[in-house]
Order: sequence, then C-alpha cells, then structure tokens
Amino acid sequence: MNLRAILVEDEANSREILSNYINKYCPDVELVGMASSIKEGLGLIEKNELDLVFLDVEMPFGNAFDLLDQIPDRSFETVFVTAYDHYAKDALNHHAAYYLTKPINIDELVKAVEYVKEVRTKENHLQEKVLNTNTKSIQGKLTLPQQDGFQVLNVEEILYCQADDNYTEIYLENKKILVSKTLKYFEDALLEFYFARIHKSYLVNVNEIVKYRKGKGGSVVLSNGKELLVSASKKKDLLSYFD
Repeated sequence: MNLRAILVEDEANSREILSNYINKYCPDVELVGMASSIKEGLGLIEKNELDLVFLDVEMPFGNAFDLLDQIPDRSFETVFVTAYDHYAKDALNHHAAYYLTKPINIDELVKAVEYVKEVRTKENHLQEKVLNTNTKSIQGKLTLPQQDGFQVLNVEEILYCQADDNYTEIYLENKKILVSKTLKYFEDALLEFYFARIHKSYLVNVNEIVKYRKGKGGSVVLSNGKELLVSASKKKDLLSYFD
C-alpha cells in the first residue's frame, strides 16, 4: 500500500534532505506536502487524509508535542525526527511509531516506513470489523496466590489484566480480582493462552477483542464494551494475532 505523508520541519536544509531521502528510498510514500511550522503543519493535517507525519521535535513557537496535543483523535502514524536523544521518552508517550535521530540514517528511515506500512495495512483490514482470530480456543487454569492460600481461575474467564504498581487487577465478566503480582508475571504465565500485552498497563485476552479502532496508538474494544488503549510500540505485536 502507499502511505500519504507530510513532513513538518522548520530547517530548510533538513527538510530538503529528508524529502529527497523519502522520494528516493521510500517509493511507497507519497509526500503530499511539507511545512516549516506548527501552524503550517496543522493546516496540512486538516486538509489531507494522512497515513504518516514526519515531525521534527523542535520548532519555532512550540514543538512537536504541542502540535500533537491539538489533534486528540488523530488517525495517522507519527515518526519523530530530532537531533536530541532525550526526547525519546516523550515521543513514546505521544505514541510515536518510530524515532529517527539526525543525521538521518537511510536504513533506519526505510525501517520506519516499513513498520508504519505493515501497521497501516493491518489496521485498514481490521478497522471497525468484528475480529475473527486465528487463535486456538483457550483452555487452562491460572493459580492466583492469596493471603489465605490460592484461587484457581479458568483462563478463558479473564477479559484483561491491568497493572497497579506491583499489583495486578484481573477483570472478569462481573468482578475484579486484585493480586500481589506484577503484570509481567501474568504476561509470562499467560503467554501460551493468547494474551497480548497492548500497553504498559494492559494485558488482554485476544479472543475477547471484538473491534479495533485507529487513533493515537489505536484501541481495542472487548466483548464487555470496555475500550483499552494500544501503545504504538505494541500495536504490531497485537495485529499479528489477526494475520
């Protein structure tokens, strides 16, 4: 598939170099516009249906995060471009699909585009559709440690698990169980039962997902109507369950 993209970069020389790289090494990217400021970037985003925005972090009168904060329900993927590594954490918190440092490495640029292309292809196939997974039916039991012993739970009853510091909240259809184990513990324990880590805070039963929605990092809707955010770094892994 082709990706409709724009480039937001205030430095003319950097803008020219990256646009030339995109045109030469990323044939699946259609660069429909370039902007030199947050205001111009917002204008292009409003006028175009986009798959991807290449976004410089530092710009006059604000930065990339200021721009994205003005688009709460964006459906495009974002690749941050910056000369400063210390923005990486903020980029992840703003659901960046990829993070490129200047000077631009062509191999990394191609890798970023391929990542976005794969994600968008799967998203377009799954968006607003009931998901029919290719997973096996869940069978098994999970032992939950408790102060007075332990509780045995059928794995198929679990909708999702949510991190709460060093505890985990396990959500069933009609109740919630708090367990003094980390979410990573349950991620490992449920690995063979088709549970997907979709976010640093969420582990979901893939068989309970009934809808996928595009967004900052996307979101899933479970059979009980609960909607949970998907982080950009986990999106590809989640979508792989529905190949």
